[in-house]
Amino acid sequence: MAEELDLAGLERALRDEVDGEVRFDAGSRGAYATDGSNYRQVPLGVVVPRHVEAGVDALAVCSRFAAPVLSRGGGTSLGGQCTNAAVVVDWTKHCDHLLSVDPQARTCVVEPGIVLDALNRQLSEHGLMFGPKPSTHSHCALGGMIGNNSCGASAQAYGKTADNVHRLEILTYEGVRCWVGPTGEDEYRRILAEGGPRARLYQGLHELAARHLAEIRRGYPKIPRRVSGYNLDELLPENGFDLARALVGSEGTLATVLHAELRLVPVPAADAMLILGFDDICAAADAVPDLLAHSRPAQLEAVDGRMAQLMREEHAHLDSLAQLPEGDSWLLLQFTGDTKEEADAQAHALLRALGRSEKDATVALSDDPAREQEMLKTREAGLGVTARPPDGRETWEGWEDSAVPPERLGDYLRDLERLFTAYGYQQASLYGHFGQGCVHTRIPFGLTDARGIRDFRRFLEDAADLVASYGGSLSGEHGDGQARGELLPRMFGQPLVDAMGEMKHLFDPGDRMNPGKVVHPHRVDEDLRLGAQWRPEPLETHFAYPDDDHQFTRAVMRCVGIGNCRTHEGGVMCPSYRATREEEHSTRGRARLLFEMLGGHADSAVKDGWRSTEVHDALDLCLACKGCKSDCPVGVDMATYKAEFLAHHYEGRLRPPAHYALGWLPLWARLARVAPGLANAALHAPLLAGAGKRLAGVAPDREAPLFAARNLQEWWRESGRATPDPRDPRTVLLWPDTFTNHFHPHIGQAAVRVLEDAGFRVALPETTVCCGLTWISTGQLATAKRILRRTAETLRPWLEAGTPIVALEPSCAAVFRSDAPDLLPADRDIARLTGQLRTLAEQLVHHAPEDWSPPRLTRAATVQTHCHQHAVLGFDADRELMRRAGIDAEVLDAGCCGLAGNFGFERGHHELSLKIAEGGLLPAVRATAPSAFVLADGFSCRTQIDQAGTGRQAVHLAEALALGLDGPAPGDHPEKAAGRPAEHAGPACALTAAAAGGLLGAAALTTRAASRRASRRKRS
Repeated sequence: MAEELDLAGLERALRDEVDGEVRFDAGSRGAYATDGSNYRQVPLGVVVPRHVEAGVDALAVCSRFAAPVLSRGGGTSLGGQCTNAAVVVDWTKHCDHLLSVDPQARTCVVEPGIVLDALNRQLSEHGLMFGPKPSTHSHCALGGMIGNNSCGASAQAYGKTADNVHRLEILTYEGVRCWVGPTGEDEYRRILAEGGPRARLYQGLHELAARHLAEIRRGYPKIPRRVSGYNLDELLPENGFDLARALVGSEGTLATVLHAELRLVPVPAADAMLILGFDDICAAADAVPDLLAHSRPAQLEAVDGRMAQLMREEHAHLDSLAQLPEGDSWLLLQFTGDTKEEADAQAHALLRALGRSEKDATVALSDDPAREQEMLKTREAGLGVTARPPDGRETWEGWEDSAVPPERLGDYLRDLERLFTAYGYQQASLYGHFGQGCVHTRIPFGLTDARGIRDFRRFLEDAADLVASYGGSLSGEHGDGQARGELLPRMFGQPLVDAMGEMKHLFDPGDRMNPGKVVHPHRVDEDLRLGAQWRPEPLETHFAYPDDDHQFTRAVMRCVGIGNCRTHEGGVMCPSYRATREEEHSTRGRARLLFEMLGGHADSAVKDGWRSTEVHDALDLCLACKGCKSDCPVGVDMATYKAEFLAHHYEGRLRPPAHYALGWLPLWARLARVAPGLANAALHAPLLAGAGKRLAGVAPDREAPLFAARNLQEWWRESGRATPDPRDPRTVLLWPDTFTNHFHPHIGQAAVRVLEDAGFRVALPETTVCCGLTWISTGQLATAKRILRRTAETLRPWLEAGTPIVALEPSCAAVFRSDAPDLLPADRDIARLTGQLRTLAEQLVHHAPEDWSPPRLTRAATVQTHCHQHAVLGFDADRELMRRAGIDAEVLDAGCCGLAGNFGFERGHHELSLKIAEGGLLPAVRATAPSAFVLADGFSCRTQIDQAGTGRQAVHLAEALALGLDGPAPGDHPEKAAGRPAEHAGPACALTAAAAGGLLGAAALTTRAASRRASRRKRS
């Protein structure tokens, strides 16, 4: 179809006529080439309208050019609904407003791009919410929920999205724009009397329903979770000829939703959670009818033993698992009420009816909301946990949400497991919304060779026949798309599917609205993201990727499109997406482009491999915060992928100036020791500093940190402390990272005091050591490996003695826990270093003498967790240490500070860096009481807080504890009380500064010239 279109003319017209972001570049197309499914189709282009009317204009242009259109929300669809060779209209960036709320009528009007959690946050002041809540609630858009007829666990109480939509404003491909909803006889006659395209559409639908009346009444399964097919039954007279509900679930194949009027429900005042354990998942399913006969739970969810096993193997959601009672599979029932007593009473009444007791080992009951959320996380984690099992067998969508009558669920599961066995698909987890007979699973299909794909197709055909024999639905939640469209005749019969085709023709006679989905579908084994012709290039890499069969390709394929990186608050992932709201700058978007870069398909959007400018541009705004390493359900580690890419992208080529200025910071810091005052003067002289920043690729608005007059190692030598015996069990080696050593040595001094107070004998390396962090973050990995080997050699006596190594800077500690062993997997000294490294909190909480307790501070604190603490190191020991020290800690769940090492210093990143910080951190700091600490262990976090005009100076936990040793007066301001010394070297005379600036400029130019010569030599 693309060959028949005037793509250049289409792009020009969209740019000229649409108030939006129009993108036909390879990077944008690659980022939208797939969704959460097994399918991939490279779009023609992407339009991001700045308002709804701009979206209308975009569709008008596409209609004029006969270009296919795909309206897209969160892009998490598992059936292939959100990938197409079409113009993708992404509504989520700008068209995301709640327009009105009527609390009395319990309705609201929204734009299609608003995210469910964002909507419910705004509705909370009215005590209302939108009822359906899929597991993607933090990032799914209402337009996508309407397109997919989304459900979620709460559909047990509130029904599907279709049950909660009152009216829709729609736009057809041929330009009919109107509000639709229930249509009485009088309104139907009025519409016909007006004439025109809308009248013809309504008349055609009315006649279609009358013509197929008996088939429609007979052909739709009478079950709670039928999401497959078009809702022709909503056009029946007894259902009020409700065109809005008929369009819900049509996946953008009939019309585009411009606005939606939604029905709302009250937020429950109280709830209680009951968990019942069973011997296996089939026994749990057998119990569902009895549970529903004796109760009306708001949720009735299931988790099987296989999922629990995977969580334990992956060390994921262990707190949630700890809430489960005895059993190998579990049913989770939530009850709601106006009071806790009312919710509890429902749970107790059900237990009495079942002849069970709260004291039974297979029963757990809670009315604590925090504990209930932990329990529910077990269930919501299903897709992420089962996608990449530790046994290495990748699992896939394809049969992930079939539904049957709840009373027949147990027998259906037994037959489904027999079908798994027949095809060799054992060990598939079974879980889901059992109260409505909906089953989720991921299956280890073989989607990279012809035989595996043949089995995939045959299994889907057999599974479709199986679910139809139970009077069920191919889809109970995720829709049809391409995954089930071809199979619909097996469920509905051909006459009813033909009637759906008639509906499609009435709305979209040219088949331009998301073509190839639901009706007139592409085959289930066509357009596969992998497929028998997928041939990615083998790549040599610097990192080992031990959890991905040592393959960069498999690491990139960790992303299965769940989309948690598109959340708007909480956690760390993904700061650049939160600031830009751009798919290309989400973890998922970057993973998609890396996948395209692998070159496995002839039509790959990215053609230049490691040299790709599209991938480079997408990764440019990655902060390398590592938030995705922990927050992504499948453990995508984009910081590592970025470092790997940069290493190859710039191999043999001149790098950006910031890579030399900031990437080689430890070297420049050592050179500055010759005359730190001179260096500081040069870096802050008004004219000279600006010129230096331009040369170095540093943002002009950033202030360079001041070098300390005396670094930590110098202070240590001057203190006269004897070097303790490495074999002494009381000895610890304090790691003098570049930031602590050269910029904030007072933190290291405070740590020495605290460690010595705890009974440890502290040592410091006598010579320079470095973890290579700045070289790693800028992708200079060959240099980083040399530095790590040299460091390990320097530390060898301490490593051989098993001496604990205490790190104060989280990003450096994270290198040794994560990056270093992946860069040098065969180096035994690096392995020892990884095992012996501890944070200050870990050393004091887990290894201090039992009779030692930290100094009592009895002070409140706002605490910013460094991203690498969150993602790699963990923060439990820090929380415990603060508790023991009497610190009333408010640990922020505000995301990244936005500076992130070199990122916030680089030219072009300053504005985004501050925008990220303003998203959570900086407002929290400004709101902190003057008497409270602002604690931040990370150098980047402290620098961002110091330079962002908050009026506060953040301190390290070591400083706060050292303050407690001195016993300050209770009313002292914490930063003043911490007594941060005037360690920084003062300015020199202007002449000296100018001379220093000239030397620095010459050094920068010399570095550039040397790099050019090296590049020429490499090419020749």
